[in-house]
Parts: sequence; C-alpha cells; structure tokens
Amino acid sequence: MLQEVVVTYQANKSTPITFQNISAKELELKSTGQEPSFIISETPSITNYSDSGNSQGYSYFRLRGIDQTRINMTLDGVPLNEPEDQGAYFSNYPDIFNSVRKIQIQRGVGTSKNGVASYGGSVQLFSPNLNDSTKTTIGLGYGSYNSLRLFGEYNSGIKDKKALYVRASHIYSDGYKYNSSNNSQSIFISAASFSDNSTWRLNLLAGQQQNEMAWLGVSDSLINIDRRLNANSNQEKDKFTQYLIQIQNKWQINQSSFLQSSIYYTYLRGNYDFDFNNFLGLPPTEELYNYAFQSNLVGFFSNYTYSKNRLNWTTGFHGNVYNRQHEGSERTLGQLYQNTGYKNEISVFTKADFTYEWITFFGDIQYRNVNFDYKGSVDFDEIEWQFINPKGGMSAQVNRNSSLYYSLGYTGREPTRNDMFGGNDDLLADSLGTSILWNTNPEYVLNHELGFRYQKSKLDFNLNLYYMDFKNEIVLDGKFGPNGLALTNNVEQSFRTGIELTFSYKISNHFWLVNNSSFNYSRIKEQAEEFSPILTPPIIINQEAIYHYNNFAISLSARYQDHSYIDFANSSSLNSYLLINSRVSYNFKGFQFSLFFNNITNAKYFNNGYVDFDGSGKYFVQAPTNFYTAIQYSF
Repeated sequence: MLQEVVVTYQANKSTPITFQNISAKELELKSTGQEPSFIISETPSITNYSDSGNSQGYSYFRLRGIDQTRINMTLDGVPLNEPEDQGAYFSNYPDIFNSVRKIQIQRGVGTSKNGVASYGGSVQLFSPNLNDSTKTTIGLGYGSYNSLRLFGEYNSGIKDKKALYVRASHIYSDGYKYNSSNNSQSIFISAASFSDNSTWRLNLLAGQQQNEMAWLGVSDSLINIDRRLNANSNQEKDKFTQYLIQIQNKWQINQSSFLQSSIYYTYLRGNYDFDFNNFLGLPPTEELYNYAFQSNLVGFFSNYTYSKNRLNWTTGFHGNVYNRQHEGSERTLGQLYQNTGYKNEISVFTKADFTYEWITFFGDIQYRNVNFDYKGSVDFDEIEWQFINPKGGMSAQVNRNSSLYYSLGYTGREPTRNDMFGGNDDLLADSLGTSILWNTNPEYVLNHELGFRYQKSKLDFNLNLYYMDFKNEIVLDGKFGPNGLALTNNVEQSFRTGIELTFSYKISNHFWLVNNSSFNYSRIKEQAEEFSPILTPPIIINQEAIYHYNNFAISLSARYQDHSYIDFANSSSLNSYLLINSRVSYNFKGFQFSLFFNNITNAKYFNNGYVDFDGSGKYFVQAPTNFYTAIQYSF
C-alpha cells in the first residue's frame, strides 16, 4: 500500500522508444561529484567536454550531435531547462547525481514530456528512493587539481507512514586550466507522507556555485607552449544560486487508476563577468562587463493513468509561467540596460499502449502552446508558437528473451532568446526604432527508430537504427556572440542517421564486459552545398571490463571518439582520440574505499573547439593523467 509517486513519462521494455536506464547502484559506483555529463557520456551517442578541463565546473554534452538546449531534462517531471535559453545548468545543483535513484535517457523525440521540446532526446532524473532502510552516509574525496568533495546523507526509511531524506554536499576544484576553479554547495531534502490511497511528497533542491571563467578556447600555438593556459581573463568570475521546490501527490482512485499532480517553483539568481577586450584579443583595460539574471518559474502538471488488462492509458496537462530579468553593467560606467523576458507555456498530451497477444501498439500525441514577450528599451510584439507533436509505434515480443520495435515521431521546437536576439542580451533596434530579430522560426524533426532488444541471464543486448529528418534545423555554427553565448544558424535541409549498440555480457560470476557504441552519418544541405554538422563524430565506442570478487571490484574502461568538424566549411576538425580510465573499490564493515585513475595513457586531446573570427582554431584541452580517491562510511 505504501507506494512512491510514479513518474509517468518514462518508457519501459515494451515501449517502442530508444532509451537507456542508469541505476542507483551504477551511480553510486561511478559518482564522485563530477558534472553529470561525464557519467551520461558513457551511454550511446553522447559527447561531452568541460570548460576547466577536468570534471568539475561547467561541462556540456551533445546527443547524436545535438546540443543540450534541445534536450529535455526533468526531475520527477519538473522541467530543469531554463525556458528562455532552454539550457539546463547542472553546475547550479552540484552533486545532484548523489541523490538520484535512477536516470532514463531517451534518444530521439521519445515520449511526451513537460517543459521544452524533447527534440534530440531527454534526460529524466528520479528523486531518492524513500522506501530504502534507515541509513546514514558520510563521504570524503580528494584528487588532482585540489579536487575535493565532502557530503553527508541521511535516509530515515518509512516510519509511521512518513519518510525523510537529506543530503548536503560541498565541492571544490582548482580546475586543470589556470584560473578555472569551482566552489559549490548543494542540499537535497525529500520528505513524504503515505496513506492507504494517497502519497504526498516534498522535494527541495538548492545549490550555489562560484566559478572562474574558462569558456574561451585556446589556439593550438599557445597550447603547444602550455596546455593549462586559460584564454579567459583572470578577472572573469561568476556566482549563481538556484532553488527548486516541488510538492507531489499521488491519489490511488481505484485498483485500475490513479491521479498524479505536482506544483513546482524554481528561482535563479546570479551574474557573470565578461572581459570584452580580452574576447577581441585587445590589450587589457579597466573595462569589465557584468551580466546579471534573476528568474522565477512557477508550474503545475497533473496526469491521470488507467491500467487494466492489456491497456495502459495516460493523459495529462502541464502549464507554467516564467520571467527573467536581465541587467547589463560595466565596472566604470555602472548600469547599461535592464530588460525582462516573459515566457509561458501550456501543453496537454494523451498516450496509450495496448497489447494484443505478442504485439504492443503505442500512440502519443501532445499539443504545446508557447508565447514569449519582452519589456525593455525597444518595442516588441509578443510571439506565439503552437506545436502538435504526434508519435506512434509498435513492439513485438518475438520470444521470452527478444523483442523488436519501430516508432515514428514528429516534434517542433521554438528558437531560444539567444537565437532570436542574435547573441545580444539587450535587444537591438534599427534606425527607425524597429526591433532587430535574427530568427523567430521554429524547427521540426521527423524521427524514425527501429530497434531490437535481447535479455537473458548472462546477456543484455540492444541494437537500434535511427533516422532524423530536420526542417529549418537550428544548429551551432561554432562562433560566439557579444555576450559570450554560442551563435546558431538555420539550415535548409539536414538529417542525422546512425546505429547504436549496447550490451552487457557476464562471462563468469566475477567477470563481465559492458559496451556501448554509436555510428553516425549526418549531413546538412545549404545553398547547393553539402557538409557535415559540427561536433558530430562518426564513431564513438565505450568498452568496459569489470572484475568483482566478494567486496573487491576493479574495472578498466576505454573510450574511442572519432574526429569531428568544428566549422561549417569542414576545413577544421578535432582529432580522434582514445581515453583509458580505471576504477578500484573495496568495501569493509560499512566503509567503501575507491580509487579512480583517469586518462592513464596521458592522451593529449581536446573534444571541443571552434573557428574564431580571424579564421584560427580554438580548442578546449582536457586533463592529462589524473586521479581521485574517496572514502565513505555508512551506518
């Protein structure tokens, strides 16, 4: 009778959607407080990099070559993407994976989600399992570049139909690059009350981080002199604070149906410095710009689910209102401007699956209405977008161990504020006072997924093929705008297609192999020219060998990432590289000792870059051989 709130947006083995789950056990083994992109990059078709060169501070990921502003991210159904720029900043919630019981990554348009479009895929986080037994854990870790992590965690288990979970963390690192430190703290509180037919739950997530900036790439000539050089000025810093509060309720109406509802509020406040002269390559002066933000997001969603016999049906509603105040200033001049963006959205969806003998039929349709308004020194006419996002497919249970699936999905996505404003934080006007907008047109994708799943006691095997056909795709062009944010272009016609593979094979009771591989072929056609999109390697292979005996475990993993282009002309590229890491752990009477060796062969590589305005290549160097050691005690 005592059940947690169920999140109804995830897929299961009969859903004809391409997805992968990361379990709490796997997270516990691999999580060291690093940025989440480093963990999810061990799943198919994901690339990542960090500004500072090591695993703390700002890091970013791409799925099938698609940047993370077009990846839907949620926590228990609550949108984590900022509505204006559509990015999700895990750095504002450091050590968040320490409090996650499961992650589901859906590749492709997937199932309907709350918040920004699930355009290239989605990453769903699920809050701590309150059904666990009473447990307290204290952890301490230290590694290269003065990387430090300290955390404490308490789970009460269910007592008198109530439960409480609390986790607090502190993370610090100097960063691999000079002047690229990260100093951050977070807390996660989850409390629940259970009754015979209803569950209430409160989640509170709060984080604060301070970084030295390192988002500019470095030319290869300077890298050859000193790989730790930071192209950003040592004056540039940032500070952000973010809170998320969610109240959830699950009401079991009867044995066949339940209603799940949630209200949430997110608050963000912070600022970052920008040395414009340094950005242009000019001599330093006293001039230093600062961009400050303060945002509020309030939302509500409710889903009704009916399950009986061979039918599962869910229908739901989601709506939120959002505002974000922008303020630009200069150290010697004071405030330069202030403006506010407003963005609201409403969506409804219904989805169902029906099983007939050995075939499951699946359908999902969503209507999403989004509007954006702006108040500043330039007049602006509110913009509204409407999307109808249908998805359908079927899966066939070939035998007890094997299944096939196919799905077809279509979805649209509105441009970000940065896309519309051409990289300007304050909207520009022409000589007549009319606002200058670069791009207000939405983009669309038609996504085909064909897959095969096989699961037996010793082998778990998944293979899928995908084809994504884009219309008016908004892609990164490898350049940066006047506020330091990445610029984009629309392209007439483009597609991404590929094969993705995951398998886990248990050779013996103590030894098994884990692999995921992806093979991608993507092209853009524009004005009679045809070329490859940037930062989309054709081949990515992750291979891991794991040995486990009693309380001892050791693993050796290798990642091969093929070359990728960093400009539309396809004249500059990142070289392919091979990265080898190792992990050792030992458990003894409540203690867990862990040791991580990264980049064992000391590979000298970069996994992100761009071509600057002067035509030179700029690159993001990642750390050479480094280590991290940790100890934690549970009682």
